[in-house]
Amino acid sequence: MVRESIPPIRIDRIELRRISLPLVTPFRTSFGTETARDILLVRVEADGVEGWGECVAGNEPLYSSEYVEACQHVTAHHLIPRLLGHDHGLVDADRVAEVLEPIKDHRMSKGALEAAVLDAQLRQHGLSMADRFGAVQNRVPSGVSVGIMDSIDQLVSAVGRYLDDGYVRIKLKIEPGWDLEPVAEIRRTFGDSVPLQVDANTAYTRHDGPHLARLDEFSLLLIEQPLPEDDVTGHALIARQVETPVCLDESITSAAAAVDAIERGACSIVNIKAGRVGGYLEAIRVHDVCAERGVPVWCGGMLETGIGRAMNLALAALPNFTLTGDVSASERFWARDIVDEPVRLQDGHVHVPTRPGSGVEVDRKFLDSVTTSTVEVGR
Repeated sequence: MVRESIPPIRIDRIELRRISLPLVTPFRTSFGTETARDILLVRVEADGVEGWGECVAGNEPLYSSEYVEACQHVTAHHLIPRLLGHDHGLVDADRVAEVLEPIKDHRMSKGALEAAVLDAQLRQHGLSMADRFGAVQNRVPSGVSVGIMDSIDQLVSAVGRYLDDGYVRIKLKIEPGWDLEPVAEIRRTFGDSVPLQVDANTAYTRHDGPHLARLDEFSLLLIEQPLPEDDVTGHALIARQVETPVCLDESITSAAAAVDAIERGACSIVNIKAGRVGGYLEAIRVHDVCAERGVPVWCGGMLETGIGRAMNLALAALPNFTLTGDVSASERFWARDIVDEPVRLQDGHVHVPTRPGSGVEVDRKFLDSVTTSTVEVGR
């Protein structure tokens, strides 16, 4: 898909803002349990407009090697100086990745900075992210990710509530010792008609193929990331042992990585998270290479605020996002979001923002109340 470029902007200053938000309920995966998020936001001021980006790194380096404190450091001391030093601060979001490429890895940090530039650039020209990305839907179906619980009864109650709320797909986090029994109980309680998938978050080994194959009887949509992210060959081995489609998440760090995994038979479905691949523009390239190879994709979530959640919606509205993603309502995670129009669930779907840029405005008063620190860098 060809996407037209737009004129660059000249950056005046960039602000790094840390905020602290408690989660409505603890969220447990095989990596650990989160009860609150320490979140790094990036604000770009340029030519009289501002743009926001959200870094999706966690409090600790568990999901990936990136974590909030390190992201702030590398952004302030390495990424921003390089970006502002390029062409006297005249920046095009399409070139941010190229300018920052000499800095190795740090994809979540780079993605947040690119998103803020893109948001400002689009706002200046009155374009929405959905239009810039090439969205073909004005709303997308919404699934929900359900963490590991203390008991099966607690899990059943939680899934029941989400289904009553209208979510159209359930994803269960699993790990060794919490897989067959909880999945079986959800199927027994709610039936085979509920779209159901599982996410292992790298918790298994190559030797667990026969065990994971026992999940085949539950008619799951997919098994997500059973092995560590660097074991693409292992995923190919697992994919030959199970009938349930294997989906990769942590292993997909770029469009090139997606092509490699697909061609090696390691997955037949791809989860796209913009922060994990270095930004929304690379996420679009992942979408495109998967579409070219007939591999469906879906949009994953990283406990984003309304800023990242709105941008995820623009991404999830692209044509090859044919599987229900994790762009759930803001209230799933936050008692109060930091934007003026939190994402809301309606008839199992969430609407794609259409206003310029991300389509949402920050709630300044509330944002200030949850801010823990700010750092400003100018040209």
